[in-house]
Amino acid sequence: MFLPTHKNDPELYPYRRGLYFAFFNALNWQVATGTPTVLFMAYLGADSFQTGLVYGWTLLLTPVQVLATVLLPRLGFKRLTMAGWGARSWFLLVPLVLALLARQGTAPWMISAMVAAMFFYSLSRSVGAAAITTWLQGLVPEPVRGRYWSTDQIMGGIASVGTLVLCAICFTWLPQAWAFFVLYAFSIAGAWQALRCLRSLPDIERPTVMGLAKICTDTPRHLFAPGAFRPYLWLAVLFYVVTTPLVPFGAYYLKTVAGFSPASIMGYTVVQYAGVIGGNWFMRSRIDRTGAKPFFRIMFGLFAVVAAGWLVCLRWLPVMPWVMPGLYFFLGAGTGMFTAANASYLAKILPVAERALPVAVHGALGYFTGGLAPVAWGLLLKGGGPVPSLNLGAFQWFFGVTLAGAVALVLLVSQLEEKDGHVDPLLEGGWLFRPFRVVGTLINLARPPRSAEPKD
Repeated sequence: MFLPTHKNDPELYPYRRGLYFAFFNALNWQVATGTPTVLFMAYLGADSFQTGLVYGWTLLLTPVQVLATVLLPRLGFKRLTMAGWGARSWFLLVPLVLALLARQGTAPWMISAMVAAMFFYSLSRSVGAAAITTWLQGLVPEPVRGRYWSTDQIMGGIASVGTLVLCAICFTWLPQAWAFFVLYAFSIAGAWQALRCLRSLPDIERPTVMGLAKICTDTPRHLFAPGAFRPYLWLAVLFYVVTTPLVPFGAYYLKTVAGFSPASIMGYTVVQYAGVIGGNWFMRSRIDRTGAKPFFRIMFGLFAVVAAGWLVCLRWLPVMPWVMPGLYFFLGAGTGMFTAANASYLAKILPVAERALPVAVHGALGYFTGGLAPVAWGLLLKGGGPVPSLNLGAFQWFFGVTLAGAVALVLLVSQLEEKDGHVDPLLEGGWLFRPFRVVGTLINLARPPRSAEPKD
């Protein structure tokens, strides 16, 4: 059993509430920042730009984390985390109320309210995320830190799959307005429980000096200086730009144009997570022998297959229900494999003593540009007819550009340098799975002192 108890894991047991936080937190963000919110925007009648903006807020606002670090010496890690995480759940009351009101019909102001609410949700979440990763890294002792973060990923993964199944059930058995109401209520409950778990954890000592000067002086060097890191950094930026819009606009098309039910779309999302598991299962026993480059080629090739498959479906609509599960599986496999291969490759090309800043720059730039992509495509994909609608010609060009980008990524892999053999993990745990943990690495430059271990 992976849950720590006094008997099976006494070393990890005092920090179990942090693991419970990972579980309840996933119940929240899977609804608030994922496909259910894309479907809710389509239900309200949002156009592609408004939908892309809501989906992109989470990524576009990640740099706020860096600015929020200036509050750490005054507030400390725990208070800053609690402030951000506590505020975000209040903004989910907006879609909760909108779901109730939408039973009597939708109105344009509802879309504007949703765009604003999700902006402030992502903003407050970014403020809280400025402290949480470093707080937990400093709280959990080093001998069990790797086991802690691995368990954290398991808890979040189980909650994510369970949430997606619940979404499919709600869309199958409830009217859409009530289904969205139940899901946002569920998301708020998850946020509240996550906050309770955080409240029970002790703080660590506040940092006294922040490393912002180091960030400002060293970042340009990492962006433009010759070496193994620079080509991979810009390859990763291209990857995020090419792949990030696939999820929101795929779901938006299936709901608004193809007429697929929300339950079917959530079922495809479950298949996507199965692809994440399958891709990592295939890679995990091989990557230490072969290195990351062969898997980069495979995963970029999978994205090319996904784009080509969509183009086929758009030309021959009857094949879409049969092809779509495979495309979602390949999408998940490619995404999941990139996450793990990315961590492995960065660990090989960056010296241990200098990893924190370039890793954070890599994540921040990649996620920020990835957040810009759905906003820009949302403008280009706006249809001229009744909203919600898509410009179907531009939508085919979207997948044509995605296919070209995936092929370019496959070709660019040959320019990467890599030594064969095993490499230790980049950092304990799977923090690269979520953008807030990536940018949170910047806060490690503050080098906060370790506090005493908490008493249970």
